[in-house]
Amino acid sequence: MWRRGAVLAALAVLLGLLMLLHADIPNRVGNLGSLTETFLPWLGLFLPVLLGLALWRRSATALIALLLPAVVWANLFGGLLSDKSGKGGNFTVATHNVNAENPNPAATARAVAASGADVVALEELSDASRYAKALAGTYKYHSVQGTVGIWSKYPLQLSQPVDIKLGWTRALRATVRTPQGPVAVYVAHLPSVRVKFNAGFTAGQRDNSAEALGRAIAQEPEKRVVLLGDLNGTMNDRSLAPITSQLRSAQGAAGDGFGFSWPASFPMARIDQIMVRGMDPVSAWTLPATPSDHLPVAARFKI
Repeated sequence: MWRRGAVLAALAVLLGLLMLLHADIPNRVGNLGSLTETFLPWLGLFLPVLLGLALWRRSATALIALLLPAVVWANLFGGLLSDKSGKGGNFTVATHNVNAENPNPAATARAVAASGADVVALEELSDASRYAKALAGTYKYHSVQGTVGIWSKYPLQLSQPVDIKLGWTRALRATVRTPQGPVAVYVAHLPSVRVKFNAGFTAGQRDNSAEALGRAIAQEPEKRVVLLGDLNGTMNDRSLAPITSQLRSAQGAAGDGFGFSWPASFPMARIDQIMVRGMDPVSAWTLPATPSDHLPVAARFKI
């Protein structure tokens, strides 16, 4: 019983070390560290597989070794398994990458508005006028900068593009004048990433844009800040640290589960983010699927 399963025990230890030391996986070769961190929660799927094999082999050594990856995974993600959402709040936001090739913009816009959000952010707009028409009855104020837009029930001021070093506009900043005071809202769509056999995880352009967006948020004078958008990265991805080090994830603080948003057909990662500072997250959730390849996400805050 003790001599069996040495290979399984070694695999369990390696799995635990991979999760424990994920921040030390280098990005120099194909951004391997960021790729691992993007799908880090899914490494937990190896736990029941190794457990089943250990029981089949009747290996006490393997079972004990499995404690390492189990404890590490629980420490990293166990808190996301519980429902942390609460009641109350007075400011609701939603964000959605609508997909440039969306066949039904009107239905998509109405589905996001049905969340009851006070502020809606949309990314990857190819024809903003179709969304504006569908949302006009609910949102009196809106601003579109390049391929991103913001719709609000409250007055908007100082709406302007944010330079994220792309050569065209995929981010904006606006002040929302809520009854409780001003809130600076950023809407961003960072560059896409790809996994290529000959190049690995191609995220260089996204990483540069994340640094630029982080600098803009660091210089924001308003006390209350919300970032909405498709960041093409998860909260675990070290390359988004210029942003994530300044803001709090609404899903992590007040969500139910992982809140995966992409791809809509089988969500595997949360790359659509709602992040905040200066306000308390009360609840966060994903909305039903639309014709887009992303799920909309929403959150409610207490100002």
